Amino acid sequence: MRIVLVGPPGAGKGTQAVRLAEKLGVPHISTGDLFRFNISRQTELGKLAKSYMDAGNLVPDEVTIAMAKDRMEQPDAKNGFLLDGFPRNVSQAQALDELLQSKGIKLDAVLDLEVPEEEVVKRIAGRRICRNDSSHVFHVTYSGSKKEGVCDVCDGELYQRDDDSEDTVRKRLEVYHTQTEPIIDYYKAQGLVVTIPALGPVEEITKRALEALKREKAGSE
Repeated sequence: MRIVLVGPPGAGKGTQAVRLAEKLGVPHISTGDLFRFNISRQTELGKLAKSYMDAGNLVPDEVTIAMAKDRMEQPDAKNGFLLDGFPRNVSQAQALDELLQSKGIKLDAVLDLEVPEEEVVKRIAGRRICRNDSSHVFHVTYSGSKKEGVCDVCDGELYQRDDDSEDTVRKRLEVYHTQTEPIIDYYKAQGLVVTIPALGPVEEITKRALEALKREKAGSE
């Protein structure tokens, strides 16, 4: 299957993408991984992307699209893939359509992880990270430390990252609403969008998504 995963920041896309890709037996292709791979290996696309990032500018769509194209042409993606973080806007979605059409293939579904906005703010703004080890992550509401402000693992100080502040989260949501959300309407016009309520246990959300994909596949056959 060829799937695009969308949803606001804090919807759990990264977690669900890994789980779904494994269950479906297709590679998980994330924009973040593409950038890290190309930059660390100093590919021509990586050098180009880094030049924009170092200057504090957004990486142009054509560079992101070229990275995604290169990855989707790898042997492990021959029978399908799960895209996470791409396409990020309508022009990227159109470019993806053109790329797939040129190869005589198409998307099977666009999974839209639906989470209420206030829940997104609560999820992200409540995160606390250990200064000693960033892999030690707590949440003031869902998984608080035993002692406020202190890491249970190493007694390090817990802090809130600048990009996790409520103001920053709301700005990220504004960007999502203006740039990324329009692709949902774009794909709805193609009958591809499957909305998944993304509240609840991680395993339950994965189950909902797999069942929805099964119905979608059965309906298209």
